[in-house]
Amino acid sequence: MCAKPTKAVILARGLGTRMRAANDAVQLNAAAAKAADAGVKAMIDVGRPFLDYLISALADAGIRDVCLVIGPEHDMIRDHFNKVNPTRVRVHFAIQEEPRGTADAVGAAKEFVGEDRFVVVNSDNYYPPAVLKALVGAPGAALLGFERDALISGSNIPPERIAAFAILDVGTNGELLEIIEKPDANTLEQYGKDAPISMNSWVFTPAIFQACENIEPSIRGELELAAAVMWAREHGEVFTVVPVASGCLDMSRRDDIASVRERLAAVQVEL
Repeated sequence: MCAKPTKAVILARGLGTRMRAANDAVQLNAAAAKAADAGVKAMIDVGRPFLDYLISALADAGIRDVCLVIGPEHDMIRDHFNKVNPTRVRVHFAIQEEPRGTADAVGAAKEFVGEDRFVVVNSDNYYPPAVLKALVGAPGAALLGFERDALISGSNIPPERIAAFAILDVGTNGELLEIIEKPDANTLEQYGKDAPISMNSWVFTPAIFQACENIEPSIRGELELAAAVMWAREHGEVFTVVPVASGCLDMSRRDDIASVRERLAAVQVEL
């Protein structure tokens, strides 16, 4: 069995459009408001910056090197890690010059990855350490498949938002067959409530970089990671879906902040 990955890439370059949107019903302290106004979701203060909790969870799962894919304007993130000086993980940076999509963001970390397998996660999700341990323990290329009821009960995400997340078509051997993005009601009924949900949590081999370079922009004009995964699968890469019955916290909007802070209050962070 191949060695467990010890590198992780965190996608932190997004525009944060939903987080930037004003919400008069949500009162933020100065630090959180500054990060929210800039759309830098990962740096929102939920006791300490949200990103600290994610990196601590990755360290608990055995990750020792983390690469943050950021924009050239994201000095807020660089400055923070220069100050906290982590000891459990080494923090690296890769620049995605323009927000051209998640596949382009992964491609920006190619030099950091080298020839190793590596984890990829979103910067605005918190995945519990036990879930990340299951991911890094998977063979080859893999992704987490969240059980719907457990995700609803264990997260801060309303059911109507979860209904819009990508679902996974999984073969009887646990192999990924297809990613169904933004399924409509008929599609959800067709696949059933037991279809696992993707929260964009992956283990990749370096083969993903060729896939990222060979896809076309989506109808939204972005180079999307799901398309790269399907390209890689069509060219021989096998992706194992790791089933998990767990929650996953989401920091997409200003009204997520209070619930995330509450759920992370008892979590100890060690960088």
